[in-house]
Amino acid sequence: MTASLGSTWWQYLLLFLAVAASWAGVPIIGSAALGTAAVAASKGKLDLAAVIVVAVLAGEVGGLGGYAIGRRWGRQLLQRPGKHQAGREKIEERGERLYARWGWLAVFFTPAIVSGTAKMTPYRFALWNLLDSLGWSVSVAASSYGVGRLATGHHTGGDIAILVIGLAAAVLVAITAVRRHRRRRTKRLNPNVHRASEDPS
Repeated sequence: MTASLGSTWWQYLLLFLAVAASWAGVPIIGSAALGTAAVAASKGKLDLAAVIVVAVLAGEVGGLGGYAIGRRWGRQLLQRPGKHQAGREKIEERGERLYARWGWLAVFFTPAIVSGTAKMTPYRFALWNLLDSLGWSVSVAASSYGVGRLATGHHTGGDIAILVIGLAAAVLVAITAVRRHRRRRTKRLNPNVHRASEDPS
């Protein structure tokens, strides 16, 4: 692995920059870069574990950057006059609705700049953004790696297991988000029932 890093470090750097930019607010390029890197790993050109680690760290760094921008200048940026002002305002309104409805789970569905604009506490954002980055990195990288291996005729148990892990990670994140949202909605709609369940008497 050390030798491969010596000749491919620039590819990991490009991956880091693309993912960080994506999590800071530039759409699409992060998923495309991670999927491409994972497929390269399936061909032995990169190391899958290193790809995932780089992506997780880049997602956290980029997310924190986007959050900081949103917390400091978010509303000014989203509401500034210009050609795309209406679109930016829709993003802001959608983000506010998601935070009102989903709470901290909105981190999984909204750009980091919206989290900053919504004034989510920094430590809470850092934690959930890291978990989001981890789940996203594992699901995208493992799924792309598995598909790449199967597409090139590799059908070992390990290749299939990695594909299953990637798909399972995506499903787990989705199920956790939905269950958390349902509990949050139940508490909001039935506060008296929730308090009664917590009353030991």
